[in-house]
Amino acid sequence: MSHTLLETINLTVRFGGHVAVDHISCPFRTGELTAIVGPNGAGKTTFFNLISGQIAASEGRVILNDHDITRMSAAQRTHLGIGRAFQLTNLFPNLSVLENVRLVIQSKAGRGFNIFSMADTHKELTQPAMDILTRVRMREQADQSVSELSHGDQRKLEVALLIALDPLVYMFDEPTAGMSVDEAPVVLDLIADLKARKDRAILLVEHKMDVIRTLADRIIVLHNGALAADGDPSEVMASDVVQEAYMGRDLEKALSHV
Repeated sequence: MSHTLLETINLTVRFGGHVAVDHISCPFRTGELTAIVGPNGAGKTTFFNLISGQIAASEGRVILNDHDITRMSAAQRTHLGIGRAFQLTNLFPNLSVLENVRLVIQSKAGRGFNIFSMADTHKELTQPAMDILTRVRMREQADQSVSELSHGDQRKLEVALLIALDPLVYMFDEPTAGMSVDEAPVVLDLIADLKARKDRAILLVEHKMDVIRTLADRIIVLHNGALAADGDPSEVMASDVVQEAYMGRDLEKALSHV
């Protein structure tokens, strides 16, 4: 049965006199993919940063599995189950693709994060790492240095590392940005597979409406750092708020009718 896994309560951050995220209270449930949309500067990435611990909140709380994680570091939150793709990008750019994935599996297994102990002593971790690389269609690049990867392959590696971490909450910030037409479906299929498990919460910041239509169970709309709409995708996407935000008309007028 679906339950609230992550929740923000009056989450707020101020930079000087500017309120970048304004008292957002929002639950995120297992088995649900929530798309977070809004115009540029709406506060989407800042909201993600507050949840994952990149920046500290001025007010409010972040609750994970009934535990208050508001004052915890990004590393502590990752350990408890908050997984954000970019946190894992290029862990060791001079190591191979396989070694990067195996290193996350090694850490997840409680064997530490020591790159000097990973070769012959952790052979049993190689097959799970290769299985993940197969899923993201990077098996043939297993021995390639991460620093040599194309942008699209780096994005796929982000997802591979996140799968290896196996967090409770998956956070994707425009996961297909910069990818080719051929590369993007691989990542979207993987996100759909994670969603199908029904035991994780998935947060997705995305601008592509076709991606949102395909994957989202729910949409929340941010504007000027505040929560402007929250609900079923078909209803929210048909609302004035989203229409104005994405058609470039007067969003303030649209919000006045919400």
